[in-house]
Amino acid sequence: MSHCELEEVTKHIDDKISFVKRLLELRAVAKDPDKRAFLVKIEQDVNAINGLLDRFERYVAQQRDLLKHLKELDEFFQEDVQNAQHLKENIPPHMPRREQPAALSEQLAASSRPADVQAAPQEQEPPRKPSRAMIKEMEFITVQEFDNIPQYMKGRVTYDQLNAAVKSINVAVTGKYKILHQPVKSLTNASRKLHQRFKDQETKDTKGQFFVVEEDLRDLAQLKVDKRFVGMLNMLRHCQRLKELRGGGLTRYVLL
Repeated sequence: MSHCELEEVTKHIDDKISFVKRLLELRAVAKDPDKRAFLVKIEQDVNAINGLLDRFERYVAQQRDLLKHLKELDEFFQEDVQNAQHLKENIPPHMPRREQPAALSEQLAASSRPADVQAAPQEQEPPRKPSRAMIKEMEFITVQEFDNIPQYMKGRVTYDQLNAAVKSINVAVTGKYKILHQPVKSLTNASRKLHQRFKDQETKDTKGQFFVVEEDLRDLAQLKVDKRFVGMLNMLRHCQRLKELRGGGLTRYVLL
């Protein structure tokens, strides 16, 4: 046994002896009636302190659990903030942007003018050309709708690519019906030819509906109607955005 170990054993034995002596002293004191009440008071105080320590430990444990829960909530909200920031910085190009309702503001301003200052009928501006709001447009595909398209039909087409096709189809539809809504006399020679072509393509089945053909997609939206694009048209038909009407050697894509 080394010298250090011997010292540790000696100290341990001395501590035990001191502890036994202290117990004997307390035992002698406990037999003294005058000291017994004092020891009982000390015992009560010690028990009270132990009770307070127990309550404090439980409170600390509750606060520790609450802090852990708040940290989890903070991480959860931080993730939401990051997701929202990512969405803000990566808005899909096909998503419509909010526009100022200028026409509505003008209408409200006109209706608020006194009757005596409004323009006379003969001085009023000529009726405006039909607005774009009168032309039906195809609604964009939602993520849920895209996920429900069979994989064999989607192939490698992405969600953004499909909605880019929707946007291009809307360009063709808008361009076509802007020409159809204008008086023929106000059109250029090239537009008159298109106007007549659009009229010739109409049938009794397309009355009151908006449709385009492949030639419209090529001329008005610069789309290449290849096998891949035809596949996207099938996807749009699956999502009930359009239907096909055939006749006269043409396939008409009618918006639903």
